[in-house]
Amino acid sequence: MGARRGTITRAVSQRRSLGHLSHRPWPVPDRPWVVAQSWDDLLFAHWPIDAGVARRLVPEALGLDLFEGQAWLGVVPFRMRTVRLAWCPPVPGTSSFPEVNVRTYVTDGKRRGVFFLSLDAPNAMAVGLGRRLWGLPYVRSEVSLATRGDSVSVRSEREPRPGVGAAAFTGRYWPTGPVHGSQPGTLEHWLTERYCFYSIGRDGAPRRTEVHHGPWPLQPAAAEVSRNSMVDAYGIDLTGSPLLHFSRAQDVVSWRPVTIAV
Repeated sequence: MGARRGTITRAVSQRRSLGHLSHRPWPVPDRPWVVAQSWDDLLFAHWPIDAGVARRLVPEALGLDLFEGQAWLGVVPFRMRTVRLAWCPPVPGTSSFPEVNVRTYVTDGKRRGVFFLSLDAPNAMAVGLGRRLWGLPYVRSEVSLATRGDSVSVRSEREPRPGVGAAAFTGRYWPTGPVHGSQPGTLEHWLTERYCFYSIGRDGAPRRTEVHHGPWPLQPAAAEVSRNSMVDAYGIDLTGSPLLHFSRAQDVVSWRPVTIAV
């Protein structure tokens, strides 16, 4: 009963997020949203990378989005919860799972968004739907996330197979300060307050998926990462100290992707 009550509470919170729009950089779409989800125990771990390196990671149809001339790459572990279609309750066994995604930042010349290099998850249905319906580079991997007090332990292991390289991310992270909202114009706002993501359709055309959530409730964070080979296949070294932010919970709704002209 407690789990069901928690699911209902998160579903209500997902819908209510649409009552808070003043922080958005552009209006929400004038059509119904199709998918809701909640993101818990999330770490934003960001590294600066050379813009030339970022350019070869991103399709030519999309422009790089830079902060003061600098490209950034993020590794983001978190737990998906209460994943559901707008007209359905969550399906038990498929609506909650851990994930680790790798992202950088792009623009179509009008709207700044996220471009995912990979999304590792253990849920076969999520991987399949994410690839087919949203054109996202989901990969089925062994991923676990465990929370003990304020500390979150993550382990992601991806075995190599045709077309997909091996990758791993193992470590522990935790918040180190109070919750705060980011200020427009700052790097942390630029990195986190994103309201769309881009993908490439089967026809090779770029697509944009609009998303909505409240302002990120961020906390400064610390991490102990024992293994990080998430971008080794791209020849990128992420051994330096990352910029870290933690967020305990965020509720999100998203729309169908649309093909865009660039």
